[in-house]
Amino acid sequence: MSQQKTALKVNHVSMKFNMSQEKVDNIKEYFIKIVKKELSYQEFWALNDVNFELKRGEHLGILGLNGAGKSTLLKVISGVLKPTRGNVVTKGKVVPLLELGAGFDKQYTGAENIYLYGAMLGYTKKFIDEKYDEIVEFSELGDFINVPMKNYSSGMRARLGFSIATVVKPDILILDEVLSVGDASFRQKSEERVKSMFDEGVTVLFVSHSLEQVKRICDKAIILEHGTIIAKGDVEEVAEIYQTKIKRKKKRKKKAE
Repeated sequence: MSQQKTALKVNHVSMKFNMSQEKVDNIKEYFIKIVKKELSYQEFWALNDVNFELKRGEHLGILGLNGAGKSTLLKVISGVLKPTRGNVVTKGKVVPLLELGAGFDKQYTGAENIYLYGAMLGYTKKFIDEKYDEIVEFSELGDFINVPMKNYSSGMRARLGFSIATVVKPDILILDEVLSVGDASFRQKSEERVKSMFDEGVTVLFVSHSLEQVKRICDKAIILEHGTIIAKGDVEEVAEIYQTKIKRKKKRKKKAE
């Protein structure tokens, strides 16, 4: 492990959001309040001094309750958000699967969206031409591939998004709850596709509410609480700490009731 090259460094990252304390009904009112300096904000730190490093081929599970900062951390690492403090250094091609199908146009067919979404992910038309049949087959959409996206269910959109995004072999793969899409059969197939990348040394960051899924895919884990890492290390050891925290929370909730 010591011979492996560093794939990702998260250097003391903090992320602050300014939450408006006043209700603003429209853009005009918003700008009037800005000019008059009548808007007040409350600082909210979604991440606070997050610091860790991953070697090439390591698979990190990110655990934490809702609001812990998991998705914010993945967006910072993906480059979607710029951190307030600190920085992120990545080596190689990064493919983030944060919101599957977020770049789809509902007026276009599934086939047209393969090229649209693929272009957003940086794929060339030639590459998509070569991978088109593979994408359609993996998505299991069949004839629906020629139907406008507005007629798709959320599960169908997510399946197509996953199929397009994972047709490449990235150096760093970022997954935020995307292996929970579709039925049980498709979820298993999606998990197997991710695992098939492991032999090629892909580095993975994975968020899931399924602790068992995290343990199947990851070898390391961290726990985020209020934007701060409170535990990190071997996935089995960290998962045990997390399970204990969940049990304690349930007991407190039961007592409160």
